[in-house]
Amino acid sequence: GTKALQDGIVGVVTLAAGVGSRWTQGAGCVKALHPFCRLSSKHRSFLEVHLAKSKRVSELAGTSLPHVVTTSHMTDEPIRNYLSRTKNHGYEGPLYQSRGKSIGLRLIPTIRDLKFAWEETQQQMLDEQAQKVKESGQSALMGWATSCGEASDYKDNKPLQCLHPVGHYYEFPNLLLNGTLQKMLTERPQLKFLMLHNIDTVGADADPRSVGLFIAQNSTVAFEVIPRQIEDVGGGLARIDGKLRLVEGLALPDEKDEFKFEYYNSMTTWIDIDKLLGKFELTRGDLGDSEKVADAVEQFSRRLPTYVALKDVKKRW
Repeated sequence: GTKALQDGIVGVVTLAAGVGSRWTQGAGCVKALHPFCRLSSKHRSFLEVHLAKSKRVSELAGTSLPHVVTTSHMTDEPIRNYLSRTKNHGYEGPLYQSRGKSIGLRLIPTIRDLKFAWEETQQQMLDEQAQKVKESGQSALMGWATSCGEASDYKDNKPLQCLHPVGHYYEFPNLLLNGTLQKMLTERPQLKFLMLHNIDTVGADADPRSVGLFIAQNSTVAFEVIPRQIEDVGGGLARIDGKLRLVEGLALPDEKDEFKFEYYNSMTTWIDIDKLLGKFELTRGDLGDSEKVADAVEQFSRRLPTYVALKDVKKRW
């Protein structure tokens, strides 16, 4: 692992396309820029913490670590301005900004999905009057969904409220579609591996031991899992038909099955660049052919399962 870092064949990809509404208790904020903690008597953002880690690894290895920050239509400009203002927090290694090339349009929920969320998942029972108010609101929401057309495009709001960044999967294709990966490989032809992680996974680190373990496994991709805490919600490690699999919570037949997971998927992903390109039926030499890349991404994306999540969206005028 140490030799791989010294040889400059490892890079980092930090996912920063989302807003931090959960971290800020509902306030609109670019999650990457949220000053979530105090270190050395100063508030630090997620982005500053991860750049500091890349700086530390670069100094230990004696070779700079290429670092990519992925963005969306909501976060690209604020992050670009922030990095310019802070002078990349003193990070002198190659730093790239990968703007999202995919976007999602929200849908009107179906009555079936709403009823499942309200009736088949655990809900707190309120006093009689409060329960009536709650049920009245639910009835009104179902009426709205029916009148607008279940599963139809959601357009009755400000444009930015109707759109949303798509899932984590799209961040690697975005590197292909926007030319960032091609630029990285041009500037550093020996680059072979990437560590991709969520911006709020503060434990993510290009540690030499993790690098070495991934290289020894000779895998296309590998995911870091951690012991699951009771509040962890999402994917977990399970054995399906005798095979170890990472299973999304949304794919479980019963939400209570999620409590059976002993390990939680941190979403920190180790990637062998050439092997993953091969899954898209691409090579490094194809990255300059935008039409071929776009077609490969579309064909690969059609093979992936799609999940629908219910979200509260503020109505704006």
